[in-house]
Amino acid sequence: QVQLVESGGGLVQAGGSLRLSCAASGSIFSINAMGWYRQAPGKQRALVAAITRGGSTNYADSVKGRFTISRDDAKNTVYLQMNNLKPEDTAVYYCNTEIITAQAMGFSINDYWGQGTQVTVSS
Repeated sequence: QVQLVESGGGLVQAGGSLRLSCAASGSIFSINAMGWYRQAPGKQRALVAAITRGGSTNYADSVKGRFTISRDDAKNTVYLQMNNLKPEDTAVYYCNTEIITAQAMGFSINDYWGQGTQVTVSS
């Protein structure tokens, strides 16, 4: 069984910074891609940033130059450093990972979501 625990959300003024963390635990063999999504009220969940196992990154246009995604495979953790935050960044942020677990009959690849953490940026 795998669990993702997020932390680091909160209330910040426009122009401020926050760092989100998402730690995976459980019967993990390895982790492929890791990413962050966000969902604002009345909107669909959308990709913010993603990072592959090899370290390649991808960002939504709206956060390029302000957000940085990184990972620490020794800690099974993905981070999202958010700088120069804007009110339109207000949303619930979710981490998402593709995790390989070892099963009795082989390996299993599944997608896991964190519980979400609220980020609120005041103007």
